[in-house]
Amino acid sequence: MAALTEAPDVKAVANEVVAALAGHYQIPKFSSRPGGLTLAQAYRVAPLLRAAFEARGEIITGRKIGFTNREMWKVYGVQSPIWGYITNRTTQELASTQAIRVKDFVEPRIEPEIMFGLKAAPLPGMSEAALLDCTEWVALGYEVVQSIFPDWKFAAPDAVAAHCVHGALVIGARHAIAPRKTDWQHELATFGVELYCNGKLSQRGSGALVLDSPFLALRNLVELLASDEHNPPLRAGEIVSTGTLTLAMPVSAGESWTTKVSGIPLEDITLRCE
Repeated sequence: MAALTEAPDVKAVANEVVAALAGHYQIPKFSSRPGGLTLAQAYRVAPLLRAAFEARGEIITGRKIGFTNREMWKVYGVQSPIWGYITNRTTQELASTQAIRVKDFVEPRIEPEIMFGLKAAPLPGMSEAALLDCTEWVALGYEVVQSIFPDWKFAAPDAVAAHCVHGALVIGARHAIAPRKTDWQHELATFGVELYCNGKLSQRGSGALVLDSPFLALRNLVELLASDEHNPPLRAGEIVSTGTLTLAMPVSAGESWTTKVSGIPLEDITLRCE
């Protein structure tokens, strides 16, 4: 009979992730180690990461959702979205941060995303109209994601444990949800997007690729957190980034990335890589 393997030490996993992120180096994925790592165990790592960030003076500013683009599920062998925390160190405004330093991240990739700001705490089971009432603003921005696992090869539990592959969030101009709530609801589900690198078209995408709408991705997160006994629900004031509108693209120094949108009143955005 094969020997039983011990469950992973989630504190040790959290410490290893924090060290790898701070040192900008890569490690073997947890899911392939003796004992493996389950998704439930990975979400027990999340509050330990949060505690580590807060211990060094960071403030939680919200959450990022990953794997809302179903096209990514095939690549990483997942069947549902994941989420992680963002902090004031990783949250930036595009108006004041028009470039990112590639060397600050490990195998960085860029993702154009829709972001929401909450003015009230959403509750599970809310109607879409009620959830809209909890949402103060919407913006188009970028998430820079990174992989502490070589060649972006990992499973969903690895991604959750590794700070949900989060690197930085760069938020574009914020637009009030009120008074045109119904318009936003329709536009978020139907708008189109094009991602350009140095003026050349790289990817096409849409709001519909994000769980049929970034707004529905937000609702999915509310429901997911309702059954999470280790992490708190969303609260007023949090920012939620809803996942990439296109495939995530590798970035290099010297590139300029522009996202153009159609069918929604949001500005095109550009971010340089240095």
